[in-house]
Amino acid sequence: MTKPPEWVKITREVDAPIDLVWEMWTDPEQFKKWYGPRGMTVPTAQMDVVVGGTRKICMEMRSPDRTMTMWFTGVYKEVSKPGRLVYTESLCDADGVLIAPQAMGMPDGHPDITEVIVELAEAGGKTMMTMTHVGVPEGTAGGGGWSQAFDKLAELLAGA
Repeated sequence: MTKPPEWVKITREVDAPIDLVWEMWTDPEQFKKWYGPRGMTVPTAQMDVVVGGTRKICMEMRSPDRTMTMWFTGVYKEVSKPGRLVYTESLCDADGVLIAPQAMGMPDGHPDITEVIVELAEAGGKTMMTMTHVGVPEGTAGGGGWSQAFDKLAELLAGA
């Protein structure tokens, strides 16, 4: 038998109430403040956070030589405030047209559509946050990016 894939799954306790953590995931202006690995900003976050609503996110990294952008789009599959958020994610261009992951340097076999599952639970005045990114293997750059983003989120909430 082959071992099933292990997707990126991160659990963090953050020192903030659950409603504030929910807002960090669902309010575009708050999301832009923390999403993405260190060194990247989010100039665009369009989020219609309802079941069937769409999202389009741009991550950007500037260097003296060039600006690198990565666009993502997806659809909200489950919105259960304040405990559970599920959405799809695909690479796209600035117009929202899907791009094959391999065109952006992803390895062969990387799925065109992945799924992000966010689960929040109250934990003594803090929030336990578990994020699973189905389709992104554990130990990849995507997992590292999520970990850095969660560090940024925790720092932002600590200063709130």
